[in-house]
Amino acid sequence: MKSDLTGFLRSKVGGLPRAFWALWTGTLVNRVGMMVQPFIGVFLTQERGMSYAAAGAVMTVFGVGSLLSQVLAGWLTDRFGRRITLTGGMVATALTMGALGYGTSLTAVVITMFVLGVAVDVYRPASNALVADLVPPEDRPRAYGLIFWAMNLGFAVAMVAGGWLARAGYGWMFAINAAAALGFGLLVWRAVPETLPARGTPTARGGGFAVVLTDRLMVAFCLVTLLSTLAYAQVFTTLPLAMTAQGLSTTDYGLVAAVNGVLIVILQPLTGDWLGRRDHAAVLATGLAVIGVGFGLTALVSDVLGYAATVVLWTLGEIVTAGIAGAMVAALAPPSLRGRYAGLYGLAWSGGSMIAPLLGTRLLELGPWALWPVIGAVDLVAAVGVLALGPALRRRTTRPGVAESAAAVVNAR
Repeated sequence: MKSDLTGFLRSKVGGLPRAFWALWTGTLVNRVGMMVQPFIGVFLTQERGMSYAAAGAVMTVFGVGSLLSQVLAGWLTDRFGRRITLTGGMVATALTMGALGYGTSLTAVVITMFVLGVAVDVYRPASNALVADLVPPEDRPRAYGLIFWAMNLGFAVAMVAGGWLARAGYGWMFAINAAAALGFGLLVWRAVPETLPARGTPTARGGGFAVVLTDRLMVAFCLVTLLSTLAYAQVFTTLPLAMTAQGLSTTDYGLVAAVNGVLIVILQPLTGDWLGRRDHAAVLATGLAVIGVGFGLTALVSDVLGYAATVVLWTLGEIVTAGIAGAMVAALAPPSLRGRYAGLYGLAWSGGSMIAPLLGTRLLELGPWALWPVIGAVDLVAAVGVLALGPALRRRTTRPGVAESAAAVVNAR
């Protein structure tokens, strides 16, 4: 029995390098401490006395900074290195968190929120490139899935702790968030090697974002990602609005949203290795289709149990997709351009997240019958798009020499 359990655990989390687990641990610590962002609207209105309109404008400035950060971070990751970019981004995040916590004037808050938007997500392209560099192709879906799992676990803890700390005083929230970011950066600096291919090695390749943008397959994949993100982001934008419009409370929304986190924490590590061995395009398309059906059925529900049932359905689709897209981007990218490829992928996510409330709120004004079927259809279109790209993706991601092992990259340095 013990040997069976050991073999089961090894199949789920075994075989990954120590440096990956340092990155995983840092990601978990950072997400546990990431308390400010979910409560920033409450902070701006209650602590800084802003109107809802002013707070919304400030948060839009944050979104613009986040959008720009993906391009900047992708360039920094490939130009100066994965480790220094991630660490620098986390140090900048820690310093900006402190400045935001003490800033009182509107000008100071706006500037700080823009800088925070740039800094807080700089780590994403660097982290994605590190996983691709450190983990062999066959284990990448599992590795990216474990990173996804750590982020969801940490976010669940942060939401609970952040709600309590908001009542105790926002100063503690900002301090813990800053300390967690700093801890993530320092852990990576000490425990993760630099994996950027040295110039002149076989894995190095010149070029900038222009090279990435000429990769039509990557651009098409990012457009599909933008569509799927536009749909998925409704969970955090229009879903709470739709529920409260039907007489449900914010507490009801919190309980329904918690179903998503609980299912991911329980099920995702159990399925990642099995799904990772299947055709990536087919798996991703299946997951997106399930998410789309779940969103579409939301138009038929009006109570907590109904909403919870639809959340269960689209969460199962989310679990199917976890780690797959990241592995596909890593396989498409030349090693020396992985930061820029991850940056373009992150740009698609940020762009979809910014468009989501603009589309969702306008559809919600017509009614849930207009919002959810349209959003479900958007995800189904994204699923069809992935299937259409499938043959080209398979040709690119299975050809010899697309992705080198971490050992070869590190040894070349």
